[in-house]
Amino acid sequence: MFKKIILLSLMSLPVLLFAQFQIQGKVSDKNTAENLEGASLQLVGTSSFSISNSDGEYIFKNIPRGVYTLMVNYLGYTPFEQQISVTENKKMNIQLKPRMVLGEEIIVSAVRVSEKSPATYSELSKEEIQKRNQGKSLPFILNTSPSLVVTSDAGAGVGYTNFSIRGTDMTRINVTINGIPMNDAESNSVYFVDLPDLATSLDNIQIQRGVGTSSNGAAAFGASVNLQTKQLNQDPYASLNSSAGSYNTFRNSVSFGTGLLENKMAFDVRLSKISSDGFIDRSSAKLKSLYFSGGYYGKNDILKFTILSGQEETYQAWYGIPKVRLNSDVAGMQDLASDNWWSTETTDHLLNSDPRTYNYYTYDNEVDNYQQDYYQLHYSHFYNSELQLSTALFYTHGKGYYEQFKTDRKFEDYLFEEIVIGGETIDRTDLIQRKWLDNHFYGLTAALTYQTDKMESVLGGALTQYDGDHFGEVIWAEYAGDNAIRSPWYLNNGLKTDGNIYAKTNYNLSEKLIAYLDLQYRFIHYTIEGTHDDLRDISQTHEFNFFNPKTGLFYQFNNKNQAYASFAVANREPSRGNYRDADIDYQPKAERLYDFELGYHHINTRFAFSANLYYMNYKDQLVATGKINNVGDAIMTNVAKSYRAGVELSGTFRVSEKLDWTGNFTFSQNKILDFVQYIDDWDNWNQQAVELGTTDILLSPDQIGSSTISYRPIKNLSINLISKYVGRQYIDNTSNAYNSIDPYFVNDINIAYQIYPKGFKSIELSLLVSNIFSEEYETYGWAYNYIYNGQQKVMDGYFPMAPINFLVGVSINFGTNKD
Repeated sequence: MFKKIILLSLMSLPVLLFAQFQIQGKVSDKNTAENLEGASLQLVGTSSFSISNSDGEYIFKNIPRGVYTLMVNYLGYTPFEQQISVTENKKMNIQLKPRMVLGEEIIVSAVRVSEKSPATYSELSKEEIQKRNQGKSLPFILNTSPSLVVTSDAGAGVGYTNFSIRGTDMTRINVTINGIPMNDAESNSVYFVDLPDLATSLDNIQIQRGVGTSSNGAAAFGASVNLQTKQLNQDPYASLNSSAGSYNTFRNSVSFGTGLLENKMAFDVRLSKISSDGFIDRSSAKLKSLYFSGGYYGKNDILKFTILSGQEETYQAWYGIPKVRLNSDVAGMQDLASDNWWSTETTDHLLNSDPRTYNYYTYDNEVDNYQQDYYQLHYSHFYNSELQLSTALFYTHGKGYYEQFKTDRKFEDYLFEEIVIGGETIDRTDLIQRKWLDNHFYGLTAALTYQTDKMESVLGGALTQYDGDHFGEVIWAEYAGDNAIRSPWYLNNGLKTDGNIYAKTNYNLSEKLIAYLDLQYRFIHYTIEGTHDDLRDISQTHEFNFFNPKTGLFYQFNNKNQAYASFAVANREPSRGNYRDADIDYQPKAERLYDFELGYHHINTRFAFSANLYYMNYKDQLVATGKINNVGDAIMTNVAKSYRAGVELSGTFRVSEKLDWTGNFTFSQNKILDFVQYIDDWDNWNQQAVELGTTDILLSPDQIGSSTISYRPIKNLSINLISKYVGRQYIDNTSNAYNSIDPYFVNDINIAYQIYPKGFKSIELSLLVSNIFSEEYETYGWAYNYIYNGQQKVMDGYFPMAPINFLVGVSINFGTNKD
């Protein structure tokens, strides 16, 4: 009998070990017992998640025996976290407590789309951001987002980095941080190098593709990115983060916070330092940043002050690598040097450099040096459950220069007087110049939100002022005489007033159908006064009045299926560069975009899928055609008709308890109709026009895809294979295959392991191995076409990425464990 019991026990052991159970129950309000629909539930460290239905019910299926941490989140309620032991089917009802203080979501909610809006968007949570944050710049953290392509001047993800979405570059993407504009008011661009290690201080990111919802600052002319910094941490904490890797890359940061003091005050601080030699020759970066926030949290009020400060010194790697150097084409390199009258020294440098790390610049202090400081004061008030107010005052200051060595420069170009040495008249010299930017950007934003069971409405707007000086100085000259050194040879000022007001509403037409309407008026007054670096007077004034309507429908079939359709109009003013480079008799026109979006979402406990169709029709888009101004500088030209159209597919699949897959793919067409190319004819000192018909828009790949396979072989260990595919990109608008970047497929591995020793909240060890197969590829480029000696030729620059490289990191966290 005893033997039978033993045998039966052994036979039952696999069943007991591999048995799978269910966890189910209800989520409700602790005070009112009201069922909460849409609460998010997750077993931390696994891919198991659930969403409560209209009766507050949730369920987890096929859960193996073990100990788990259950996390529950719902807007307006304190997050719930509890450790549970699963040895049988379990019923567990959860009561959430309403937050005792006003949630900080109100600070950014006015410029974001809500869950049930007819918009195309994706989001990254704090946990997802930190999982990807191992020392590279913010664009690389976004790399797996749909339709997104990243670039890096230095080739290793530190220093100057950028991204595009649907082929739309940074000058057309609206970026806000806590609802405050980040885009430079004149160039419309964003320089993430100015705020290194920003990701460490972010709580969440929302990326809207297409026109999106009304926002503050630059036009969302294809996409918008909304960043929110750290929200209230209820408990004290401290973190030390360090990473090191290839190309002498180091990152060190320390963060700490007080938690909520006496239920009213909280303070957070972060200090960071990043350095890297870069993959490209002489592409080093020395970066520092600071984050500080202090807030008062009342029952109905939040008053929060935030400082973000960054300082960067990067060696310039802006020129790129000529294709003839990449291909080791000696004859082509000699032709390039001869056509451009390069010196023997410069030519030898080209011929003898590494094909994939060549940097045109050799002067030892050819650096970009800039500091940018953000000051934000946010105030939010909760009048009642239906009415909320959010306001902000802000001031952003940026100042810096880039330094360059120039040879054989004419005195007259720098307002120098000729000098006589030993009876010889000197009117040319080698020199070192600095071009400065010193700007001030300030203003206010406000939004009033009204929410009932049937509708959610926002009335908001912003008023901003930009005041920026551009000037240049010579800091050294081989022959200077009595000419003033460090006295500006040019000076101009940009003054830009930008105001907008918007009203938007989500209205429930029925239990399943929601209508959306968003109307925005934007006013711009822009003045430039002074001379440019070529001594031209570029003084001018421009005004714009834009009306940007948006509308759409959202339909909820059931808890698992949703669909939406939307139409939006966006208008964008020309940038400072467009105006500066244009001739007096040619004024670039404002651009207009008509955006159509149609989407579908499906979600269940193991699988989520989204599909989106888009058609972005442009009127008067400003593009590079090769046309030049009276002094030979390239200008951007309005083209009457162009478009972007495509389909975006994304999905998540839980293969098993230990294995997940997440991915997305975009198929698109990006075209200019009736394109005319202008080619400089050096033989005849004029331009030739070539009608090319329909061509591809530069740097707009027809296919973009990403895939992440996540495997958790044991508890707290995660292994991720991250893959990225980008199709062919043309580096001008001619659809000439020679002027293009080959398609590439790149794979990274990210490994993370957490331990929880006594006295620590957690310690995480991480390893990022990028480009594991050492694929040779480039992500960005430029081209200039010309005719010389009767032949059509091209000058170009490509930006290669590093072969296999690594970053190893450790994150040590102190705080309260909620087990």
